[in-house]
Amino acid sequence: MRFDENADLDTSQIDDLRGSGGGGGGGLGGRVALGGGGLGVVGLILFFLLSQLGGVGGAGGGGLALPGGLSGLPNGQTADTSQAASNCRTGADASTHLDCEVVAVVNSLDGYWSDTFARSGITYQPPRTNFFSGGVRTGCGSATSDVGPFYCPADNEIYIDLSFFKELETRFGAQGGPFARAYVIAHEYGHHIQSLLGTSERVRPGETGPTSGSVRLELQADCYAGVWANHAKSVPTASGRPLITDITQQDVNAALDTAERIGDDFIQSQLGGGRVDESQFSHGSSAQRERWYTTGYQTGDPARCDTFGRGVDLG
Repeated sequence: MRFDENADLDTSQIDDLRGSGGGGGGGLGGRVALGGGGLGVVGLILFFLLSQLGGVGGAGGGGLALPGGLSGLPNGQTADTSQAASNCRTGADASTHLDCEVVAVVNSLDGYWSDTFARSGITYQPPRTNFFSGGVRTGCGSATSDVGPFYCPADNEIYIDLSFFKELETRFGAQGGPFARAYVIAHEYGHHIQSLLGTSERVRPGETGPTSGSVRLELQADCYAGVWANHAKSVPTASGRPLITDITQQDVNAALDTAERIGDDFIQSQLGGGRVDESQFSHGSSAQRERWYTTGYQTGDPARCDTFGRGVDLG
C-alpha cells in the first residue's frame, strides 16, 4: 500500500494520550465494558486462557473482567494533538511514521464513510481515534494495552496502543504491513458504523457461540473493513485527493492473513491451549473472518454485509 506523498493529512480526529500519564501497570489488569464493540484481539487470548483456568468473570456490557485491576491510571488524562499535527502533515509522513500512517488511514476511512452516509441522506459523525500507551480511561471503563485495539460505544471513540501492531507479528505470527494494519483500524471503524446505525443494539452483551450476535457483529465489521478497502484508492479526503494510491494483491493477502490469525479457532488452538470450543466463539472462525472481509472487498457494497439477515450463511 502506497500513499500520495503530496496529499495533506488531517489530525483533527486524533487524540494522542501517550504522554498524558494515563498508562497503567503492565500485565493483566483493568475492566472495560465494550458492549457492541466486542473484546480487543489480545483480550481474546486472555479470555481463553483464563476460561481454562476458571478465572473469567463478567464485566458487564460484554466486556472482560481481568484480575489485578488498574492501579496506575489517574483520575484525569489529557490529550496532546500538537505532536501529531506537527509530525503528520503529508502522505510522505504516513510512509515513514507509524502514527502518521494511522492518521492517513483514519482520514481515508472518514472520507469513505462520510460520502457513503451522505448518499443515503444520513449525517455521518466521525469517531475520535486515541493513541495510548500502557493504559487508558474510556467511556467504557479503564483498560490496559492487553485488551488490544477497541471501539467504545459509550463515547464513540477508538483506542489503540500502536505497539499492538508489533505484537500482531510477534505473538500472532502475522505478516504485518501497512494494509494489514489498516484492516485492524477499518474493523474498529466498522463497529462505529454499527453504533451509528443501531446494529450494535441487536446484540445481547456477553453472548457467545458460532451463530451468536457477537460473532455476527464482528463478521460484519470485517466486511465493512473490506468495503472500505475496495474504495480506498478512489475516495478523496479533506485534501480533495485520495491518500492511498496503490493496493497490491500482496497487501490484500496480508490483510487476510491477519484476519486468519485473529479468528477464534486459531487463537484457541494456537495460543489458548489447543482445544477449539465453538461455544466460546465471539469473533468468528478464521475462515469466516476471511470470507466476510473478502465479501466486502470484492463487492465494495455495505449492503452485502448483512450478517444479521434471516437465513444468512455465516460460512
